Amino acid sequence: MHRMPLLLLDLDNTLVPRDAAFRAWAAGFLTEHRLPAAELAWLTTLDGGGYVPRTALLGAARRRYRLDQSLEALLAHYGRGINSHIRCPDSHLAALRAARAAGCALVIVSNGGTGSQVEKIRRTGLAALVDAWVVSEEAGCAKPDPLIFEIAARRCGFELAGPGAADAWVIGDHAPADIAGAEAAGLRSVWLHHGRPWPELGYRPTLTAASLPEAIDLALATSTVNAPTVNAPTVNVPAINVPTAAA
Repeated sequence: MHRMPLLLLDLDNTLVPRDAAFRAWAAGFLTEHRLPAAELAWLTTLDGGGYVPRTALLGAARRRYRLDQSLEALLAHYGRGINSHIRCPDSHLAALRAARAAGCALVIVSNGGTGSQVEKIRRTGLAALVDAWVVSEEAGCAKPDPLIFEIAARRCGFELAGPGAADAWVIGDHAPADIAGAEAAGLRSVWLHHGRPWPELGYRPTLTAASLPEAIDLALATSTVNAPTVNAPTVNVPAINVPTAAA
């Protein structure tokens, strides 16, 4: 019996171009405060791809630009603004539809605040294309902890170990979270390199890709699944009613 492939997909800078959304927000922020457009490079550097705490980023911006707003007001402004710029490229949506048609189960596995990340998933139309999602805040664990991948698999009715283990792949762009997490969980992985050299010495991804569609194609081509298309299990993802938070 062939196993259905399970793709555990990162959200930011994998499914959606989060850094592009940040740059759009930052450009608007500079315009609003009548600051030089050249400051975009400084803000982008300090952003750290979203891995720098928002309090550190906006606190530094408040001091640098001598802003009158409180840090809390700046955090609220950021929280309202960043997700308004989030989009999911048509090529990514098409790749997910093709993966579903090929019999894949798809789960989003994201670190971050639940409100903000779920808003991205719903705003971009991803909610209708995946079987489930798990966000670190609501799960109580974060990548690279293998537990978050186990939770994600179970939300689709799969296990990651044992005789009935899913044929699972982790696809993501962040080595310390996505690829290290896959390594720790004993899973295969595809790293989206975005033109970057591999940064780590102690572990490596199974495969690398330049784009999400390529990553999905590589995972399926290397998968043990060669059976005809099958239907993914029906999974009811409970609604999460939480306020939008900054990410």
